[in-house]
Amino acid sequence: MRAIRWPQLVRRTHKWLALLIGVQVVFWTVTGFYMVVVHIDTIHGDHLVRPAPAPAVALAGLSPPGAAAAAVPGASEVRLISRLGRPAWRVQGTAGVAVFDARSGTRLGELSEGEVRAAAKARFAGDAEIVRATRLTVPVQEMGKRAPPYWQVEFAGWNRPTLYIAPQTGELLARRHLLWRVFDFAWMMHIMDYRDRTDVNNPLLRVATWTALAMALTGAWLLVWAFPRRKKRKSI
Repeated sequence: MRAIRWPQLVRRTHKWLALLIGVQVVFWTVTGFYMVVVHIDTIHGDHLVRPAPAPAVALAGLSPPGAAAAAVPGASEVRLISRLGRPAWRVQGTAGVAVFDARSGTRLGELSEGEVRAAAKARFAGDAEIVRATRLTVPVQEMGKRAPPYWQVEFAGWNRPTLYIAPQTGELLARRHLLWRVFDFAWMMHIMDYRDRTDVNNPLLRVATWTALAMALTGAWLLVWAFPRRKKRKSI
């Protein structure tokens, strides 16, 4: 039986493993570098928005929140908010969010495009002008699993700052910009979840990780084997 030539076998194994997983290792390195270098607060877009002012509302004279809750099937939460500077009851129901004027108790409809633009402009920290405002009814990737409808308000600028506004309340749902979108793409490539970009323990990533580990171990074995060995001197 022919003896196994271990250095040759390990070298070939290492070569094919490197061809199989080498490109992904480069992606891991480049995307990991980006995610470390760019500060996470910048990625989150904290610099794009002003802090939401706490509404100072006198509770006297407001309609009872129970009345608003009773008008919404399956109401699970009632919260006092400021909608364009006016107090309103935000009620979460089984069919979604409903908003009532907190003084008159009247149910309010969706904000108009002009009102959405005003709400977005009030929260935006820069002085750029609004390029477009679009009411979306189809989910977009950068909003994750949040269900529409929502308004997408894009401002002028190299980084395409975009605010997502709730159509019923005028509340800020999310802020996005170019560096966030690059981070999102880098995260997708890093965790190898090309559909939802959320599963950090998917089968493809596990296979790639074990393959990369095997490549590293075979490479380490070849490195150790390449060093010349000193022959023991025979005692006279």
